[in-house]
Amino acid sequence: MVTAEQITLYIQTIPAVPSILKEALAHIRNGELTKAAKCAEEDPALKLYLKTLVNRPAFGFRNEVSDVSQIFSILGTAGAYQILHNYLLSLLVPKKWSLFDLSATAFYDLQASLSQKWEHILAHLRLQNQDTQSAISLLPAGIIVCDALFGEHKADVEQLRSVKALDYNTILYRVSQRTLFDICDDIARIWEMPPLAARIVHGASGLDPHLEGNEKLLAQWMHLLLFYELSQGPYVSAGLNEFLDFQIDFVHDIYESFIQVVGYDESNR
Repeated sequence: MVTAEQITLYIQTIPAVPSILKEALAHIRNGELTKAAKCAEEDPALKLYLKTLVNRPAFGFRNEVSDVSQIFSILGTAGAYQILHNYLLSLLVPKKWSLFDLSATAFYDLQASLSQKWEHILAHLRLQNQDTQSAISLLPAGIIVCDALFGEHKADVEQLRSVKALDYNTILYRVSQRTLFDICDDIARIWEMPPLAARIVHGASGLDPHLEGNEKLLAQWMHLLLFYELSQGPYVSAGLNEFLDFQIDFVHDIYESFIQVVGYDESNR
C-alpha cells in the first residue's frame, strides 16, 4: 500500500513551472494580455494545449478558436490566468491511466467543464478574480495524484474497498496520515500558485474545520461542483465517483443555490 516515502518521492517528480509559462503568468498579473499571448505563442506545446482545451464542447464556441491572442481576449485576464495554470496539469497527466479508466479527451472535457462552471459560480457569488478563478485548475491535480499513488496497488485497493467501501482520499489518509488535498498543497507551492487558490482547493475536501468567510463559501461550492461533475456518466464509468466522500453537512445550506446556478449553466450550453 502507499507509504509516506512513496508520497515524498512522487512530490519530488513534480516539474517546476516552465520559464515561458512563468513569464506569461507574470504578464497577466500585470494586466498585459497581449504580451502574455505573444509569450505563449513561443511554446508549441502550450499553444496546442490552449487550442485543444478551449475548443472542447464545454466552452461552447461555434467556430474553432486557434489564435492565442483571440483565446486570451475571449477569456479575459482571470480566465487566461486560470487556463495557463490548467496547462501545468498536462505536465503531470499520465500517458496511460492506471487506476481510472480515463482517456486524454475525457480529461480535457473534465477540465473544460470544471473551468466553465466555476466561472459561472464565481460570477454568481461576485468573487471573480485571478486567484479565485485559478483555484479550479488545481482541483483535477488530486485525481492525477490519486491515479499515480494507487495505480500500482489497484488490486489491494479494490480488495479493501470491497470490504469497507472507503473512498480513495480516506484510504490514503489512513495509510499515510496525508490526504490527496494535502498533496495538492505541495503541488501549489511548487507551481507558485496563489495561496488563496490552494486554501480553497484544500477546503473543497469538506474536511477542513478552520474555514470561514468567503474561503469557506468558495470551498463549499467547489465541493459540490466536484461531485456534480464526477457524478456524470463518463466519470462514474471511469471510477472517479469513488475519489472523495460527499460531505452533505458541509454543503446543505448552498445546495439549492448551486442547482439553480449550474442548472442555468447547463440550459445555456
